[in-house]
Amino acid sequence: MGEVSEGVAENVGGGDEERLSFEELGLDPRLIRALLKKNIEKPTLIQQAAIPYILEGKDVFARAHTGSGKTFVYLLPMFHKLFAENGLKKSGPCVFILAPSRELCQQVYSEALSLLEYCRVQLKVVKLTKDMTVKDLTAALADNPEVVVSTPACILSCISRGSLQVKNIQESLSMLILDEADFLFDYQQGNDLQALVPHIPRRCQCLLMSATSSDDVEQWKKLVLHNPVTITLSNDESKDNDDIVPKSIQQFWISCSSSDKLLHILALLKLGLVQKRVLIFVNSIDNGYRLKLFLEQFGLQSAVLNAELPQNSRLHILKEFNAGFFDYLIATDDKKIKEEQNAKVDHARSKKSKQAKNKADTEFGVVRGVDFKNVYTVINFDMPHSSSGYVHRVGRTGRANSAGTSVSLVSPEESKVFDDIKIMLGDNDKESAKSLSPFPFLTKGAVESLRYRAEDVAKGVTRVAIREARAQDLRTEIINSDKLKAHFDNNPRDLDILKHDKVLSKKPPPLHLREVPEYLQDSTTKQVSKIIKLSRAAMDLKPPSRRSKARRRLGKSKDPLATLPSDGKKSGNGWMKRKASGSEAKRKKAKQEEP
Repeated sequence: MGEVSEGVAENVGGGDEERLSFEELGLDPRLIRALLKKNIEKPTLIQQAAIPYILEGKDVFARAHTGSGKTFVYLLPMFHKLFAENGLKKSGPCVFILAPSRELCQQVYSEALSLLEYCRVQLKVVKLTKDMTVKDLTAALADNPEVVVSTPACILSCISRGSLQVKNIQESLSMLILDEADFLFDYQQGNDLQALVPHIPRRCQCLLMSATSSDDVEQWKKLVLHNPVTITLSNDESKDNDDIVPKSIQQFWISCSSSDKLLHILALLKLGLVQKRVLIFVNSIDNGYRLKLFLEQFGLQSAVLNAELPQNSRLHILKEFNAGFFDYLIATDDKKIKEEQNAKVDHARSKKSKQAKNKADTEFGVVRGVDFKNVYTVINFDMPHSSSGYVHRVGRTGRANSAGTSVSLVSPEESKVFDDIKIMLGDNDKESAKSLSPFPFLTKGAVESLRYRAEDVAKGVTRVAIREARAQDLRTEIINSDKLKAHFDNNPRDLDILKHDKVLSKKPPPLHLREVPEYLQDSTTKQVSKIIKLSRAAMDLKPPSRRSKARRRLGKSKDPLATLPSDGKKSGNGWMKRKASGSEAKRKKAKQEEP
């Protein structure tokens, strides 16, 4: 990749700049028609600034906040170039799109396929994962796909297994795209990427997309990019920190002890002080199940998303949450701790471990660029371990300049990282703090009114209960993911009845805890809750009815395979049941005719 001389640096402001059209950017007409079909009429600021440089063949480092449209920054010019070269024989892939997590790879892959479908162009895009067999990898790469979406570790694995030939990469690769680059350069991913760089041809155009910047990113720019154009999206050109988190996101914090976090999140959710749909971040899998068990005792059902769950289940949970089938998703963001503590140990023991199949997925990452739909509130139950982690978490709401809210529960033990976040946001001066504000709607009286109930329920959420709930959820999701895969491939609508927000507690939630009595509510919280409910009604945020329809279609049985006996013959709702019911009707008629 070579040494780098300083290239062009451009700041894109959010003021009264003239907005260009996609036609004026010089994109292929087929792409423009595809965008119109997706109801996208004009480019975002970062797209408008970066796409012309990419079309010129320049290396680009694009830095913009989450939800600003960085995926299309590289997909549109990439396809524009591939359309022009379509028909030319290649010995290997033309483009590598590398992302830090499987979830982000799936999102990019789906978006790329969607564009191609609307364009009606014969190009092949494949997604590669580390758990694919050599046979599957070879089959996916057999026809020399133009675009490969994967992680750095998986590409290295393909090279070592012989599924990808270094010679073919050197001959055919024309573009390397690193999405969420700040996470790609962290820990093990950075080592994998460093091992991959020598195999990338020097002539290859390289694009880096990132929401934040750091010393690591700057070092990698020098290693990967040639005379790059650096483009930074800024909401206010006079203040460098304002672009880190979009202004459309209101950021609040609540100071409380670690032991009182359950109490405070109960008050936020049960008193209706935050807008649903809510994404809640924790730092460990056990904390996620602890919170789930606690909330369901108060009638608040939630789903859990973590690296321990099977890949198919994780993707389906994201799909269900985005579709609005449940309002609360508890996501575990423990990647940083695991990589620091276990990277070397896991690598050494991976071949010997008898429980390798149940090991947490090191390529899992729900905060890294995943495009959640209509998340109105992000709650940091546990604070992230770095300020950049905070940016990515908060960026799951307020996508594409829509309104969003974040609430962080900060304990004294987390004050250091909280101070780092404030400095990053430019709020280190308490008197002039603008980005982060104390949460104003939760009064001390409202919190204390729920303390007895919260502490009583919290005592029942023991380590044994958490361990059993975690094991039960994992067993269920593995069955859903593996044993029923063939059935769901043939009957995709039956996926609607798989409930990821099911109750895990052995005892049913007490009825008296489902509602907060009138005498426990103060006037301030009641007024705020009323306003939020009216706002939700005005936005017409109703849960979808697809699941209930699926249940009616299956009758009384909630098991989608109840109608499929082991011998494979049709029964249940099939002709055998109708025949039996017909015979029974004849017997009833005969009885009635008897004297």
